[in-house]
Amino acid sequence: MHNWFECKIKYEKTAEEGKIVKVNEAYLVDALTFSEAEKRINKEIEPFISGEFSVSNIRRARINEMFFNENGDKWYRCKVFFITLDEEKGIEKKIATTMMVQANDVKEAWDGLHEGMKGSMTDYSVAAISETTIMDVYKYEA
Repeated sequence: MHNWFECKIKYEKTAEEGKIVKVNEAYLVDALTFSEAEKRINKEIEPFISGEFSVSNIRRARINEMFFNENGDKWYRCKVFFITLDEEKGIEKKIATTMMVQANDVKEAWDGLHEGMKGSMTDYSVAAISETTIMDVYKYEA
């Protein structure tokens, strides 16, 4: 089971026109606690940013599943409903989950989501797919 934290990094970088601009970027980190997430994002980001940066925000991201694709350059948040039958009441019950898919566009995210869900025994429906501002994802590796 993964615990995902969305970490926001604030720093200054030089834009194309040579002007210095303040940037706030979001990253996902797999960690057990907020302090571990902060430590890991600092370690992961440090080689890529010259100068000072700060972790401006960390929040728990409620993500049930991640579908990685090495060729994808964006992250898409997918709201998926699992459909179950409540046998006592005789009605359908929808359970909302959030999944992330790495893809180049919405169609590729749609295809990646369905590919990742192939082994699912439960019926599901896709309620929404939206592009996120997540720059990168750092999974825990022992």
